[in-house]
Amino acid sequence: MTTLAVTGHMDLTEDSIPLVRAALDDLLRQYADADPLVGVSCIAKGADSLFAQAVLAVGGRLMVVVPSQDYRRNTVEPDHAAVFDHLVKAAEDILVLPYPTADRQAYEAANAVLVERADRLVAVWNGEPPTGKGGGTADTVLEAQTAGIPVDVVWPDGAARRG
Repeated sequence: MTTLAVTGHMDLTEDSIPLVRAALDDLLRQYADADPLVGVSCIAKGADSLFAQAVLAVGGRLMVVVPSQDYRRNTVEPDHAAVFDHLVKAAEDILVLPYPTADRQAYEAANAVLVERADRLVAVWNGEPPTGKGGGTADTVLEAQTAGIPVDVVWPDGAARRG
C-alpha cells in the first residue's frame, strides 16, 4: 500500500487549475501500480480537491479528513459544494476531527493527520515560506520534512495564485 497525502493552495487561478491537474495526473501515474494507492485529502477547494479527483481517476482509494464538525456547513463555499459532496461520497474512509469549528487549531490538527498517515506528501505549493498564521501549505511541508516524510512539490510553469 502506498499512501499519499496532499497539501496545497486553495486560491489557484482559473488558468492554473488544468495545469495543476495535469501535473498531478503525471505524478500519480508513477503510483498507478500501487496496490492499493490511497490518497489522503481534506478536499478543500483548489489543490486538495484536484488531488482527490486525480487519485480517483487512477483507481486509487480516497481517505477524507474533515477538519471540524461545522466544516461543510460553514466553510465550504457554494461554488465548491457539489465537488466536496461528490468526493465525500467517493471516499472509502472519512475522518471528521472533533473540533466544533474550523479554525487554526482544527486546520493544524488536520494537517498533522495528513502527515501522520502519509508515506509521501504531495505539495501543490509555490515554494513561499510560512505566513506565520499556521495550518498553511508551507507549514505542512515543513512538518512533513521534520518527520522525515518525502515531499513531492507540484508547481507547474504558469501556475499562479489569485490575488
